[in-house]
Amino acid sequence: MQQWLRLYFQLPVFLRLLGTVLLFMVFYGVVIHTIEPGTFTTVFDGIWWAFITGATVGYGDYVPLTTAGRIITILLILTGGGLITFYMATLSAATVQHERDLSRGRVQYKGKHHIVIIGWNERTRQLIDMMEKNNSEEYIVLIDRSMKRLYENHSNVHFVHGDATMEETMEKANLKEAKTAIITADPSKAEHSADQSVIHQTVALKGHHPSLFIIAEVLTDKQKINAERAGANTVIRSNDFMSSLLYHELYHTDPVEPFQLLLELLTSRQFHEESVPLVLKDQSMKEAVIHYLEQGSVIVGYRQNKKLHFVVDHLIPLEKVQTLILLIPLRT
Repeated sequence: MQQWLRLYFQLPVFLRLLGTVLLFMVFYGVVIHTIEPGTFTTVFDGIWWAFITGATVGYGDYVPLTTAGRIITILLILTGGGLITFYMATLSAATVQHERDLSRGRVQYKGKHHIVIIGWNERTRQLIDMMEKNNSEEYIVLIDRSMKRLYENHSNVHFVHGDATMEETMEKANLKEAKTAIITADPSKAEHSADQSVIHQTVALKGHHPSLFIIAEVLTDKQKINAERAGANTVIRSNDFMSSLLYHELYHTDPVEPFQLLLELLTSRQFHEESVPLVLKDQSMKEAVIHYLEQGSVIVGYRQNKKLHFVVDHLIPLEKVQTLILLIPLRT
């Protein structure tokens, strides 16, 4: 008996209440059927009456006629009615609390094959917006320790509040079941400190999930090698990219604005590298250009002897080319 009581009190509150309500209703249903078998011809009729009476609905299809039956009804209203009301109030409060905990990053994510993004900033927000705009079906788990709650409403984003280097936070994000992690540099920190934090997080994530594919952002070129040593599969040097973009923006002489052009390009197309198709092995680059144009893609370069070339010579034989660099329609 003591073992059953211990098991009962280990259940969640709403399950305990639901079990108690069911037990009470079955008990009163059996009792009223025993007292008035003529009115309540089956046990189910008695249980139906107990639920209707306890919930204060009162259809009136079953009414006890004897004094004993009416006393049982009074006891049911005093006990079962209050119990059902308390159960509904507890269930409502639990639902509200769960929603509050969800927005504040306290709820564990239990899905699989998701993308983990560490750090909430403008880059992260735009990335999530871009994924939603392109109808990405990927589910995102956002980890951030500076944000108290997720104020923006994203149906595919699960927020986890905490430090990404802590085991508890990684467990809450279900990192072992994730397929990719993106670690962004903290813009509020100095460049060196931000890069050190990214490297620290990379080490922690790789230690927790060795096969996890990690994309890490660093701000200084000197820390690129350290991020790779820490286990990052891809390292993005955002400052280098912005410096090149500012240079092009500064010295362009035609009406085209490099920043706007590149932004529109990357929001509608993406780079892709693939081997030369077998049907084109004996052809020249000219035939390959035509082949991919018919598919809506553009050849912007190729890899030869492990080196990238972005001056596309239409006469070069494709048998000398290892891979082609393409601009293809954006896909998820």
